[in-house]
Amino acid sequence: MLFDRLHFNKDTLRELVKIALPMVVSQGTFAVMIFTDRYFMSQIDPVHMAAALGGGVATFFSFCFFSGLLSYANALAAQYLGAGEIGKCSKVVTQGVIMTVMCSPFLVIITYFVSGIFAGMGHDPVQVELERAYYLILMMGVVITLAKICISSYFAGIGRTYIVMICDVCGLVLNVPLSYVMVFGALGFPELGIVGAGVSTIVSTLFAFLLFIAFYLGKEHREKFRVMESFKFDSGIFRRFLRLGFPSGAELFLNVAAFNLFLLMFQAYGVVEGASAAIVFNWDMLSFVPMIGLNIGVISLIGRFVGANDMERTNEVIAAGFLIGFCYSAILAILYITLRFPLVEIFAPPEGDFSQIRELSAFMMIGLSSYAMADAIILVSGGVLRGAGDTRWLMITSVILHWAMLVAQYYIILVWEFGPRVSWLAFCALIFAIAVVYVWRLQSGIWRDPERLKMVMAE
Repeated sequence: MLFDRLHFNKDTLRELVKIALPMVVSQGTFAVMIFTDRYFMSQIDPVHMAAALGGGVATFFSFCFFSGLLSYANALAAQYLGAGEIGKCSKVVTQGVIMTVMCSPFLVIITYFVSGIFAGMGHDPVQVELERAYYLILMMGVVITLAKICISSYFAGIGRTYIVMICDVCGLVLNVPLSYVMVFGALGFPELGIVGAGVSTIVSTLFAFLLFIAFYLGKEHREKFRVMESFKFDSGIFRRFLRLGFPSGAELFLNVAAFNLFLLMFQAYGVVEGASAAIVFNWDMLSFVPMIGLNIGVISLIGRFVGANDMERTNEVIAAGFLIGFCYSAILAILYITLRFPLVEIFAPPEGDFSQIRELSAFMMIGLSSYAMADAIILVSGGVLRGAGDTRWLMITSVILHWAMLVAQYYIILVWEFGPRVSWLAFCALIFAIAVVYVWRLQSGIWRDPERLKMVMAE
């Protein structure tokens, strides 16, 4: 049984905190950037806020397969580090850059087709134009985004998460004021609205990426990880990257596709429902995205100990991960349910009737508080399984659950025409179902089978 194996080790807990805390801050900067853009949009009108949500989700949907694939650089670098093959760590980055270049033509094709999806979802014509403009702007910088994901995942894998934190915080420091002046027009900038929000995101992402390059080529890092010897194609690492990363990318793509379609169907209820979803998912993002930092830390440590064939330490990482995740999510759950009305009021526009949005958003915040701890279970369990290379099972299971939810939402929203509250309760039920299934897989111990782990490490 899982809980029979677990035991706490203060040193492992400290090590996980040391790796995860900078990643929590780093992921938090991403959440704040998106939150800030949507807040600025809410100060224009609810249509702009709903458009920022729809366009932003469509953008992530368009490149999420490649993001999931390239982010597996975390586990790969950690596994090579644990196995003592330090020279192969930097080669992971080179293979990731090669993949990024190879995927560029596909991204152009995806952008062409996805840019027309908004008009077919029954949204307000004004919202459609705003969504499309925001989407096209963000997709213009997607190659930079993917390269940044690859190199930041690498630094997380080798345990240098403080570098990721520094680069992402610097990007945030540039993004927020730049977004403000470009959205509203200040300091000589024209008032660009939602287009300004997209342009400022690209500029700050490029700035953060250049900082990563500077750290990567720094003398100490360059010499220790043999960076100058890594700039070449390595078929063994490339194949292993694809074999283990492809299921992660496919899982993320199919899950985001399901979520994106659900969100677009939910927004078809009307502007009130669309704005309410934008508000609640903003708060969800501010809690969920920082917990991804914990997930990344768990992947890094599990990958390292799998590479070192030290499975006893993986038990300590699991225990430490659940302790941190439960404490963090419990605090958030209490805040969300007790302060739901003040949190919703933050997004009230300067003018106009906000009462219907306030009422529905507050109801949805109760659901958010109820599944906060389930999110923690999913992220810790998923981090362990991903770090151990159990990516195929994660893909199959997660995709089945997400698409079963989407089919249910289709009937709830479009066929049976139930209201948004029933739809939201069904979404919350999905989160709990995923948490239960992930814990079952974790306690089964299949992922730690020695023969399976040998296959994971094989090139």
